[in-house]
Amino acid sequence: MKRRAWLTLGAVVLGGGGVVTYATASPSDGPGAAGQDRRPVEVYDLALPGSAAGERKLPRTGTEQFSLVGVSWTGALKPLEGTAQVRTRSLETGAWGAWHDLELDAAPPEKPEAGMRGASHPLWVGPSDGVEARVAREDGTTAALPKDLEVNLVDPGVVTEAETRMSAPEPAAFVADESPSPSPEPTAPPSTVPQPPVTSRAGWGADESKSPDPSEYNADVKAVFVHHTDGANDYDCAESASLVRGIYAYHTQVNKWNDVGYNFLVDKCGTVFEGRKGGIDRPVLGAHTYGFNRESAGIAVLGEYGSAAASDAALAAVARVSAWKLGQYGADPSGSVQLTAGATQKNYFGTSFTSGTAYTFKRVSAHRDGFNTQCPGDALYAQLPTVRAWAAGPVAGLKIVSLTDAAAKGSTYYTKGTPVVRWSATTPAALIKRYDVLVDGQAVAATSGAGYAKRLALATGTHTVTVRATHQSGTTTTTAPLTVVAETTAPTFTGPPTIDLRTGTVNTGSAPVTLRWKAADDQALRQVQLLSPATATFSAAAYLSNRTAKPGTAATWSMRASDYAGNLRDTSATYTPVSLRESAAARTGSWSTRTSSSYLGGASYSSASKGASLTWTFTGRSAAWVVSRASNSGQAYVYVDGVKAATVDLRSTTTLYRQAIWTKSWSANAKHTVKIVVVGTSGRPTVTTDGLVYIR
Repeated sequence: MKRRAWLTLGAVVLGGGGVVTYATASPSDGPGAAGQDRRPVEVYDLALPGSAAGERKLPRTGTEQFSLVGVSWTGALKPLEGTAQVRTRSLETGAWGAWHDLELDAAPPEKPEAGMRGASHPLWVGPSDGVEARVAREDGTTAALPKDLEVNLVDPGVVTEAETRMSAPEPAAFVADESPSPSPEPTAPPSTVPQPPVTSRAGWGADESKSPDPSEYNADVKAVFVHHTDGANDYDCAESASLVRGIYAYHTQVNKWNDVGYNFLVDKCGTVFEGRKGGIDRPVLGAHTYGFNRESAGIAVLGEYGSAAASDAALAAVARVSAWKLGQYGADPSGSVQLTAGATQKNYFGTSFTSGTAYTFKRVSAHRDGFNTQCPGDALYAQLPTVRAWAAGPVAGLKIVSLTDAAAKGSTYYTKGTPVVRWSATTPAALIKRYDVLVDGQAVAATSGAGYAKRLALATGTHTVTVRATHQSGTTTTTAPLTVVAETTAPTFTGPPTIDLRTGTVNTGSAPVTLRWKAADDQALRQVQLLSPATATFSAAAYLSNRTAKPGTAATWSMRASDYAGNLRDTSATYTPVSLRESAAARTGSWSTRTSSSYLGGASYSSASKGASLTWTFTGRSAAWVVSRASNSGQAYVYVDGVKAATVDLRSTTTLYRQAIWTKSWSANAKHTVKIVVVGTSGRPTVTTDGLVYIR
C-alpha cells in the first residue's frame, strides 16, 4: 500500500520568551508509517533569556529532533565575550549528557552583509530532543550580554538515495558548479598530482535552495588552511553526510552566510566532501579564515582535536586535497608563501596583521595561524608537519621489513632464489604512486601504492635488492640495499655421524655416549639437527653432543644439515650398545660375587688379589669399563689387545656405582680384547667391576 506524508507546521512558546518554529513530517496513515524514511533539514532558534546581569540561560527544554547545536547573536563581526555551554538529551536513551563548551572564535566573513550573525562553532551532539544552555561573561562582570542571544538547533534530516540521484547532474563526486559568478569564472588548471575522490554536494544531500547566490572565485590557491568543526569524535562515519548537512544549514541559516564556509570537509575515515559550491577544481572563495580567504582554500576535519589526535585516514585525506589544490598552481605543500592580509587583526599567537600587508605562511597552515582561534586544536595543529610531509613527499619511513624464503647471517641474506621481499612506509598508500623492486639497480617488479610485497626470481650469485617508492608528486626514495645470495648447493657431511662411549653413569636402559659429526657448506652453514633417535638442534660450529644410548637396542642416528638458503643434506648410521656382564669375562686369580640393586644387573665381581684379571673379547668400535667406586677402592691396569693402555684409580670420596671410568674408541668395527688386572694397591687393594659396555 502506498503512503503519503505532509508537513505539519507548529510553534512552541518557551517560558523565557523564546519561540521555536518547527516542521515535522507526518505520515497520512498514522504513527509508524513510512513517511519517516525522509526528513528535511530543519533549524530551530531558541531565545536565551536573561536570568541575571551578564548571564543568559535556557532551562532544560524539550524540542524537535536535532543533532547540531550552537549559539548566535546579532552582528557578524561582533565577538561574544563570554563562556557558552550546552547540554543535550539523547533521543535514543533519554539521558541528559554532560556540559560542553562552545568555541566562540568562529571566523567572521571578511565582508559582512546585512542580516549576518555572529555565531559559535556548531557542536555535533548526535540525535537529541532536549537542550539546556547558558552564556556568561568570562570575567564574571555584570556587563550585559547581547539581548538577542539564541540557541540554534539543526536537524540534518534524512536524504533518500533517490533524491540524491535526482539532484546530481552527473555521477562521480567531481561535479563543477556552473552558476554565474560576479567575478570572472576561472578555468580549472590541471594539477601535478591526482585528484582524490570527493563526495559531491549532491552526494551528501545539499539543498541548493539554501545557497542561491552565485559563486565567487579567487585568482588562485596559494595556501590551504586546516580547521576542525568541533563536536564529538565518536560519530559513525555513516553519519558524516549528516554532519556536513548540519554544518551547511548552520552556516546558511544561523550565520546567514550564502554557503558553507569551508571548501572541503573530511571525516575521520578519510572521506572528502565538497564544501562551498563552484567547482572543486576551481579557486572558489570560501569563508573559513578571516583575512586570508582571498588566496586560500579551507579544509575542515569533522570533530574536535584539542587533545585527541586526528586519525591517519583524516590526515591522509587532508594531505591529498592539499597536494591536489596546491598542485594546480605549482605550489610545494612543504613550502612557504606570502599572503596579503584582508583585515587588520591578530592571530592566536599574538602576531599582528595589517590589511593590505603581505605575511609569510606555510603552504599548509592552520586556522589559528591566520586568526585568533584555537582551531584546529592543539593535537591536530601538532600533526600538520605530518600532513605537509605526506602531501609534498617523498615517501617517508620506507624500509624493507622482511625477506621471506631467505635467512640472514649478519647483514647478508641467503635464498634458493625466489624470496619474497616485504616493505612498509609511514606515508599512506593513497599518496604513493607506485613501488618498484630493484635487483642490482634494475627494476624487476612493480606494485601500486597499496602494494607491500613481491616474490623475486634471482639468478645464482650475489645481488643487491632495494625497493623504490614514487610519491604522487613524482619524488622518489629508495630503501637501504640488502645483500642477497642465491644458491642451491646443499651442505655436506664428511661422513655419517658416530657415537662413542664416554665416562659417566651406566644404567640398564642407558649408556653415556658422545655423538660426533662434521658438516660444511659452500656459502653459509646455518645449523645441524638431530632427527632420531631423539631431536636436537645445534649451531653451525658445533660438532659433538653428549647423549645416552639404550644398551641392547639398535638405533639409527639421523642428522640434517641446512644452510641459510634453505638447502638440506641428511645422513644417518645405526649403532647398538652391548653390555657384557662381569660373568662373561675370562678370569684369573680370586674373584667373589657381590649382589646389590646398586650394581648393574644386580651383581658384580670383586677382588683384592694382586694380579687377578678379567678379560673380555668383542667386535665393536668403542668400549667402556664399568665399575663401583669408594674411598677404599684400589687401582687396576687396563690392557687393550695385549698392550697396557692405562692405570685406573677407582678411589672416590663418595660411593658411586655403575661408573664408566675408562673408555676407548676406534675408527671402525673390529675385534678387540680388553683385560683389567688388579694392582693390589697398599691399604686399598679391592677392585669391584660391573662389566664392559661396547658399541657395534
